[in-house]
Amino acid sequence: MGETFSHEARARGSRLIALAGPFQCGKTTLLEAILASNKTIAKQGSVADGSSVGDASPEAREHKMSVEANIAAVDYMGDRYTFVDLPGSVEFAHEARNILPAVDAAIVVCEADERKVAALQLTLRQLEELGVPHLLFLNKIDAATIDVRDALTILQPASRAPLLLRQIPIWSNGVAVGFIDLALERAYVYREHAPSEVVEIPQGEAALEKEARYSMLERLADYDDALMEELISDIEPPRDQVFDDLTKELRGGLVVPVFIGSAERGAGVTRLLKALRHEAPGVAETRARLGVAENGPPMARVLRTTHTSHGGKLSIARVLRGDVADGQTLRSPQGEDRVSGMSRFAGAALTKVTDAKEGDVVALGRLEHAQTGDTVIADGKADIAGLATRARAPDPVHALALVVKDRKDEMRLAAAMAKLVEEDPSLIFVHDQEMSQIKLYGQGEMHLRVALERLQSRFGVTVEVSRPIVAYRETIRHKVTVRGRHKKQSGGHGQFGDVVLEVAPRERGEGFAFAERVHGGAVPRQYFSSVEAGCQDAMIHGPLGFPVVDVEAVLTDGSYHTVDSSDMAFRTAARIGMSEALGKAEPILLEPVLAVDIFVPSEAMSRATGLVSARRGQIIGFGPREGWTGWDRLEALIPEAEMDNLIVELRSATAGAGFFQSRFDHLAEVVGKQAREIVAAHSSQPARMAVG
Repeated sequence: MGETFSHEARARGSRLIALAGPFQCGKTTLLEAILASNKTIAKQGSVADGSSVGDASPEAREHKMSVEANIAAVDYMGDRYTFVDLPGSVEFAHEARNILPAVDAAIVVCEADERKVAALQLTLRQLEELGVPHLLFLNKIDAATIDVRDALTILQPASRAPLLLRQIPIWSNGVAVGFIDLALERAYVYREHAPSEVVEIPQGEAALEKEARYSMLERLADYDDALMEELISDIEPPRDQVFDDLTKELRGGLVVPVFIGSAERGAGVTRLLKALRHEAPGVAETRARLGVAENGPPMARVLRTTHTSHGGKLSIARVLRGDVADGQTLRSPQGEDRVSGMSRFAGAALTKVTDAKEGDVVALGRLEHAQTGDTVIADGKADIAGLATRARAPDPVHALALVVKDRKDEMRLAAAMAKLVEEDPSLIFVHDQEMSQIKLYGQGEMHLRVALERLQSRFGVTVEVSRPIVAYRETIRHKVTVRGRHKKQSGGHGQFGDVVLEVAPRERGEGFAFAERVHGGAVPRQYFSSVEAGCQDAMIHGPLGFPVVDVEAVLTDGSYHTVDSSDMAFRTAARIGMSEALGKAEPILLEPVLAVDIFVPSEAMSRATGLVSARRGQIIGFGPREGWTGWDRLEALIPEAEMDNLIVELRSATAGAGFFQSRFDHLAEVVGKQAREIVAAHSSQPARMAVG
């Protein structure tokens, strides 16, 4: 539009911009509008009808939601931008953990909806902690029913930094038909899927514009003494100075500029892009934020990993320093690989290139050692420890047990899941030997559903799912003394072992203990270890059918035969005696109980306590969540058997924002009808074979 700015011109370079924000606020639609505004695509598509560039995977199309990061690049006024559209659902929010550290800035897409403020706070807090400059795009302004300043009042609690209104809407018959840019003091009228048209500031809006602009300048003056002096002296600051302050305070995280528009109509997109062009930092600032030196060998950060059906493994990486060439050897913390094929984003498609410049986002082929979040460097000796390290995957909150429909697929299942876990480090795939189950852990019901859909569509492996088996235990109430005797004569040497065992309960969590108080050599010392092993054999499956814990066995007496006694004979005698003792000592059933920390918006606390109570939970304590305005923390003890679908109900009660962390705490006795039902159900199951 011909604006000129006096602040220092930056080296344009290629910039990486994240689109973040709560679920269903319009991030993918905004990406579509950006691509259409630059003629990167001929026509803006729609998420609803499955014609958008983003959310192109079968799973995203099926569920009409982002289930992975979408990446697309555009050229705008001589600068190259790569946009990464991050999923808004908290179940897929882990995608952002390894991407956001490497972006130059983020556009947080939101709407004036009080129900989504908690989810917005989750996004903003992550950006704040990473130090990523960010601005807000207040979307769906054409459907807004409240004043934009009232909207900021609703949204402000989500942000630590002040929200700075950069534009105000122009209303006509209750509909936002354009906006006034407070920095430029210029009015624009929206045009459907086209740049807005510059118009005179409407007569009825002039006073409101002056008031809003002064409020913006007052906020900027909090960090600029010269500007404060000008305002006090009623001196109109030069426009260049205003833009200098806007740039400095955005990059410093001192304010969060707020722009308005409608992604679906393509309204407000041009001004948003121009703000990025002039005010957002570039790769040099991002490199400094990450602690990467300006000079040194070429370096990149792996943002995502994907496995293609024909091209093998692709590492989507952002070049942080220097230039990277196809065929170059790059080292990750796990080892070295030679780049085999390199592609750059043209829109959302990939085109082959021979090298990548500083700031570019490219797909690197066959970096077999590199993992998502790794720093890779073109130097076999340079120290990369601590530079842009891989983000820790979030703790799982939901689990499923898997059984392949066709046993021939068991090996294929392991290989396919290894690739899915490499693409998505928040998935955990385990073979539980004790429970003889294959388990998949993740971030929620939809997260695991999408993973299993990919398992079937991409790798042809179909599984049946069920709830994981709870690892019940049993112990005893009383102390008993028994004799275990094993005698067998079958020609030649026989077998003879005879032991007297005193078996007693121990305190919860103390485990198994063995001791001997044998006098007069009734049982030779050489057989003590065999007696201990026999006791442990009997504890694998107690009288109720579960592993036995927290008992003590003391060998007090016995007898032996000089010819027929052996290690195996005494082990068998001890197993016989221990099994009898456990049955006589009043066995009781134990269940694992988890310590659960639940985090919810304060208004949802009563619903969270209700969920705990309905699951035989015990509330230990509650109070404000430290460092989080408007959030509470609930501490509880909940039986593991009651944890199924807790995350589903918790998110339903908190508009998708609530979450929990859990860990094993102790074993607790199960009594009455519930204990009888558990034992009966367990005894009716067929014998389980360990999964190899």
